Amino acid sequence: MVNSLMVQYFRRRLLVTLLSLWLLTSQVQAQDTPTARAERVISLAPHITEMLFAIGAGEQVIAVDNASDYPAAAQRLPRVANYRSLNMEQLLALQPDLVVAWGNAQQQMVQPLEQLGIRVFYSAPSTFAELGDELKQLGKQTGHELQANRVAAAYQQQLAQLRDDYQGRSAVTVFYQIASIPLMSANNSTWMGQAVELCGGVNIMADSPAPYPQVNAEQVLAQNPQAIVAATAEELAHWQQWPAMEAVAQDHLVTIDADLLHRFTPRSPDGIRQLCQQLDKVRVAY
Repeated sequence: MVNSLMVQYFRRRLLVTLLSLWLLTSQVQAQDTPTARAERVISLAPHITEMLFAIGAGEQVIAVDNASDYPAAAQRLPRVANYRSLNMEQLLALQPDLVVAWGNAQQQMVQPLEQLGIRVFYSAPSTFAELGDELKQLGKQTGHELQANRVAAAYQQQLAQLRDDYQGRSAVTVFYQIASIPLMSANNSTWMGQAVELCGGVNIMADSPAPYPQVNAEQVLAQNPQAIVAATAEELAHWQQWPAMEAVAQDHLVTIDADLLHRFTPRSPDGIRQLCQQLDKVRVAY
C-alpha cells in the first residue's frame, strides 16, 4: 500500500514538472508562425501517420498511436495514444512541436495540449477531394510543401481516372458491412459510402441519418442487395444462413482491403479501384 502511494506521488510530481516545463516554454512557442516547420511531430491516428510519411515528413514523426502500422517505419516508433486516450506524461516528455489529431473525434482529448501552447493540427477530411487539400496543409506544417503538392496531384489524378472509368456503369445494389457484431453499415456521407457511389454502386443504407448505423439482418433481407461487402470472409459467413438472398445465391459476398478503404490516405484510390473491380464482377451476372 505504501509503495503504491509513493508511486502515485512520484507520478504526479513528474507530471507537474512536465506541465511546468511546457508552461515556461509556451510563450516562446506562441511566437512561432502557424506554418513554421515542425521538427517533432506526433500522430494520433493511422491515416495521419500514413499521410505524414507520404509527404516526406516521416523522419520528423517521433511518436504515433497504437494502431499506426503503415509504413513499416511507423511500427518502430513510440506509442503514446489509442483512439480514446493519451499517455500525457509520455507525450509531454517527447516535447513535440506539432500534434496531429483526428478532427472532432479527438478534439476534447487534445485540448489540454493546446492550452499548454503545443500546436495541434486537426485532420478532418470528409470527402475524397478534401484529402488532397489536407495533404497540402500538412506539407505547410512540416516544410514539405513541394512533395505534398506532388502527392496530392497524383492522388487527385487517380480519383479523376476512377470517376471517368466508372461513370455510367450499370447500378449494383450494395450492403456495406462495417462490423458483424453488432451488424453495422455506412451511409453515403462516409468514405466507404462515397466509394460505393463512385464505383456505380447503390448503397442500400445511403440515406441513414447515422453515418455508421446499426442494423438487423431483417432490414438487409428486405432490401435484398445484389452484393454484400466486408473486410473478411469470416465477417460475411453468417449470411450463408439465407441462401435465397440475391447476394448469397449469386455468390456475391465481396471482400476488400480495409486498410486501403477504411483509412483516408493517398492509398485510398487503390482501395476504391479494388471495390470497383469487385462490383464489376457482380455486374457480369446481370
